[in-house]
Amino acid sequence: PPPPPPPPPPPFFSQAEDGIRDQPRARGRGDVYKRQAGRVDVGAELYRNTGCYECHSNEAQGGAQGPRIGPNPVSFPRFTWYVRNPSGSMPTYTDLVMSDQDLADVYAFLEARAQPPEVSSIPLLAP
Repeated sequence: PPPPPPPPPPPFFSQAEDGIRDQPRARGRGDVYKRQAGRVDVGAELYRNTGCYECHSNEAQGGAQGPRIGPNPVSFPRFTWYVRNPSGSMPTYTDLVMSDQDLADVYAFLEARAQPPEVSSIPLLAP
């Protein structure tokens, strides 16, 4: 028989709501969207080694193949769900490829990206 369909995506929680609302459950794995403490340095290495930079660029600012995912990424539940159940040309990263802790580490790396400068502060782009 075919595998069961993926669980529905969690709603777009704000960062403040991530730890407040009940987290969705998926296929009997328990609290799969519960956020673990992430390590920025490990996340940076995973981001490079698993090829995220190839589509999302070195600083997660987005590129020709993938959207901007940092800084200020979507909520951790949404991020986790999409990495596990992507659409389009993004490969699926099962928990055999990237553990929940790996995802928390990559997410910490995304959160730690510097904000881009204001356009008005760049002389060639300023109005």
